[in-house]
Amino acid sequence: MLISSRLKRVLRLVPGKQRFGVYRFLPFFFLLGGAMEWFMINVRVGKETFYDVYRRKQSERQYEGRMAKNEL
Repeated sequence: MLISSRLKRVLRLVPGKQRFGVYRFLPFFFLLGGAMEWFMINVRVGKETFYDVYRRKQSERQYEGRMAKNEL
């Protein structure tokens, strides 16, 4: 309950409640999404970024699909 009351207090400090309501948090989520996208593009875990893995998996799926199509 202590965390809940602290969270409510912090959320009340965000300006624009009267005019924007819950939409006043949109800029925070926009920035969070941008930061997450930047992290996925630029930060390497091991030798690969998220998009390297995504492209490789997509290429593997296409190859497997072609092989399955050729077997028919």
